[in-house]
Amino acid sequence: MSGRGRRFDRRRPEQGLRINHRIRIPEVRVIGADNEPIGIVSTQEALRMAEEKGLDLVEISPRAFPPVCKIMDYGKYKYEEAKKKQQAKKRASTVETKEIKFRPKTEEHDLAFKVKHIRRFMLDGNKVRLVVVFRGREITHPQTGANMLNRVVEAIADIGSVEATPNMEGRRMLMVVAPKPGVVRKAMDAKKAALAAAQAQANVKKDPTKPAPPEPEEDDDLDEDEINADINEDDDSDEE
Repeated sequence: MSGRGRRFDRRRPEQGLRINHRIRIPEVRVIGADNEPIGIVSTQEALRMAEEKGLDLVEISPRAFPPVCKIMDYGKYKYEEAKKKQQAKKRASTVETKEIKFRPKTEEHDLAFKVKHIRRFMLDGNKVRLVVVFRGREITHPQTGANMLNRVVEAIADIGSVEATPNMEGRRMLMVVAPKPGVVRKAMDAKKAALAAAQAQANVKKDPTKPAPPEPEEDDDLDEDEINADINEDDDSDEE
């Protein structure tokens, strides 16, 4: 075939699609480039029709009888499919499981600090594994660990719930909490609104009579290792 316009794309198609001369069945049902049904024709005739338009013949329903093929720009089709996947990937939230550690007698200000970050992780759509680490003879009073976990659950009850109840693994008592349905979306909407408000404020000439917006706290982006820096699991000595 001499061909008109661009040459046929002879690359091996992805996802099992066969195109152009890789379609070897004698006849196919053809759909035109504008989605108009053309009917059943010989594969050679279908190839000629596609080639005349400078397009590709793509087998879209191989299990039909006869197989259904469409005349299209295969390169453009692959580009649009890749773009759709990329957009879907952006929309899909990747759920991670963060780990925050406590002692059976974690002090109040440390507890509040850790709860603050647990809430941050959950509002970002992540689950959180709560771990109470026992030292020495503390292990003989597991109820103190359960009490600590209950205090955390109460502190995040408005946005999260228990996904996995407490269980012991060696000297560690574990529980998993997860965001409640709808919480993450509300948090994202609130962030977008706050960002839009901040942008609008930045675009307006500063008024010295108005208070400046609050500066972000320095520990807002701490990671798990930094949050858990106060707990050394290698230390198995008793507390004084």
